[in-house]
Amino acid sequence: MLDIKKIRNNEEHYIERLKARGVEKETLNKLIEYDQIRRTSLKELEDLRNKRNSQSASVQDLKKQAAHEEAEKMIAETKKSKDRISQLEKEIREVEADFFNIAANIPNVAHESVPIGESEEDNTVLHQKGTPTEFKFTPLPHYEVGINLDILDFERGTKVSGPRFVYSKGLGARLERAVYNFMLDINTKEHGYTEIIPPFLVNKKSMFGTGQFPKFKEDVFAIEDEDLVLIPTSEVPLTNYYADEIIPLEKIPTYFTALSPCFRSEAGSAGRDTRGLIRMHQFHKVEMVKYALPENSFDELEKMRENAEHLLELLELPFQTITLSTGDMGFSASKTYDLEVWFPSQNTYREISSCSNCLDFQARRANIRYRNDAGEVNYIHTLNGSGLAIGRTVAAILENYQQEDGSVKVPTVLVPYMDNLEFIN
Repeated sequence: MLDIKKIRNNEEHYIERLKARGVEKETLNKLIEYDQIRRTSLKELEDLRNKRNSQSASVQDLKKQAAHEEAEKMIAETKKSKDRISQLEKEIREVEADFFNIAANIPNVAHESVPIGESEEDNTVLHQKGTPTEFKFTPLPHYEVGINLDILDFERGTKVSGPRFVYSKGLGARLERAVYNFMLDINTKEHGYTEIIPPFLVNKKSMFGTGQFPKFKEDVFAIEDEDLVLIPTSEVPLTNYYADEIIPLEKIPTYFTALSPCFRSEAGSAGRDTRGLIRMHQFHKVEMVKYALPENSFDELEKMRENAEHLLELLELPFQTITLSTGDMGFSASKTYDLEVWFPSQNTYREISSCSNCLDFQARRANIRYRNDAGEVNYIHTLNGSGLAIGRTVAAILENYQQEDGSVKVPTVLVPYMDNLEFIN
């Protein structure tokens, strides 16, 4: 959530910056109007409460002096004050609800370095690494490679659960386990992250904290009659770890990494990637989350991007890194890098990681703060990134490492995780 004080003091700046995120000027004007009404009403309420307290004291004094007529007049005045106080309290609750409904649905302001645009067509390429894989034969899509090797079973996944579910079996399950163990080892041993096994169910307050609620309620699986949803990403439990807390300065920066299942209804993606591992209702992901001081958060974003890139470099998968435009960025992000890995069967790059700096946007929603050296309490900056999406990594390996005889070469860095197996036959 944005800082209303900053919006109030620099209205035109925020109107211009949020215009690039699709927020209309009228929306921001309405937010400022509700804020002004609320502040004016709160001032009147405070004055009336002070007046009421003074009147109550005066009534007691008049009664002691046996000034009954004056006491009755004062009691009548006190009643008027109490009635107005009750009315104001009701009006303030209503205007605060109106204010919140707008504020909760306004996205984060994009950083000045983010390209202005309306869609993914306006993203810019930061760099490309590795050469797109070339074959002397026509490469198969990953799902055909997996089915032919009997390591992926989409048919039974659909039978048991429905579309966009899969069984990974045998060496397919082993490959997935190798991938996420490799990623966790690199993140913890080389990049300094603390490994977490988080809850896979979170409450709606936590979903609000990271920005999934209220805007994206249709994209999750909720538990009926419970204040719980299945996590769409472990960003949610990891970022909310310090919700409603003040983080000790000596613990900043904090780096968390976690393997978790992710559950997404994919409500807005009907007809997209209906085959294969690219867009599933359930998948595993290794997540990275950081808590950083405001002055260091963009340096931490570059490090996080490099951490994710390092995994792809070790796996020797061709990829490119792009800077998302204002029209393609996530709701809570101020700046986002997407890492896209090469898929030979599609002759294109597909997203495999997204690394974002959310500034204090999530921290304000989740009330995550720190105390600086001067003793002042401020909101922390939060960052999150995929390190990496496991299903998409497996898919990229199957496509880029497939052999003409139908086998798949195991990436060198994963061989120790596969009991020194070099090929999946």
